[in-house]
Amino acid sequence: MTAQGGYIPATRRDGALGVHSVGEFVLTVPAVERAQDYYDAFGLDVRPEGNQLSLHTAEDGYRWGRVVEGARKAVHHHSFHCWEEDLPRFRKHLEANAIRLLDPPPGFDSNGLWFRDLDGTLIEIRVGVKTQPDEKTSMVLPVTETATRNAPYRRNANRAVPRRLSHILHFTPDVNAAVAWYNRILGLRLSDSSAGIVAFMHAIHGSDHHVMAFAKSNAPGLHHLSWDVPTLNDIGLGAMAMADRGYDRGWGFGRHVLGSNYFHYVRDPWGSYCEYSADMDFVPGSIDWEGRDHPPEDGFYLWGPTPPPDFVHNYEADTP
Repeated sequence: MTAQGGYIPATRRDGALGVHSVGEFVLTVPAVERAQDYYDAFGLDVRPEGNQLSLHTAEDGYRWGRVVEGARKAVHHHSFHCWEEDLPRFRKHLEANAIRLLDPPPGFDSNGLWFRDLDGTLIEIRVGVKTQPDEKTSMVLPVTETATRNAPYRRNANRAVPRRLSHILHFTPDVNAAVAWYNRILGLRLSDSSAGIVAFMHAIHGSDHHVMAFAKSNAPGLHHLSWDVPTLNDIGLGAMAMADRGYDRGWGFGRHVLGSNYFHYVRDPWGSYCEYSADMDFVPGSIDWEGRDHPPEDGFYLWGPTPPPDFVHNYEADTP
């Protein structure tokens, strides 16, 4: 139900300045061929383009990310989308907040606004389609029938195909400071948090419960990319397909408390994750959601297996 799919008109909160979506992520990794295998197994449409990979959703062809060769696994930059009439407003807003504007990095020319966040991550704000939904994304519950075998043979099962990128979770040394910065500069708002350990932020023009999230670490880094799928069955199919390709480390199947989504995480070759996610809470652009802080023992997951001991370990901080 995203705007780029053409299903329903994009909504906006009149007069309010804020990005409406994550448009694209770009990662550097030391072995692009390993990334190609991982993201292909995950169900994305992976297209080699010169010295980089382009990551698309299979159904609509939208490009959500790129992977480029680098000395180490790291976030190269994130691009956020805004309305066309808001780009000049964002320029003035950034200048008023003493944010230093930068030239685009080599190979990524655009007419967007480039700058770094409080942890040094490169950020772009550019005009783009609203990739976040304008109403709660439905979770399909397949109808089952009596007097028939409803599950197919495993060899005949459909491949899990993500519909869209739901959110990104970053490590940061100071979760509360990250929330304050992304609220003040990008216009994101707090959805929920837990004791300075983790926080979740939504976009003001209508979005999933979180489009960006932050977890405490001693350094910046990427924890996971979350991808919306339509059914619980797709979460299971995705997890099994990844295990069949050798990607059997992760966490799930379970259900979160903050965001309420069902999940399964699959670890990538560099210690971060991609998440199959379904039935995320939704924050309409017409309301002011009350961001609350929750006790850690109640706010992590409602049910599921015990997380791996290193689930929230930032392996990027280990890399010199």
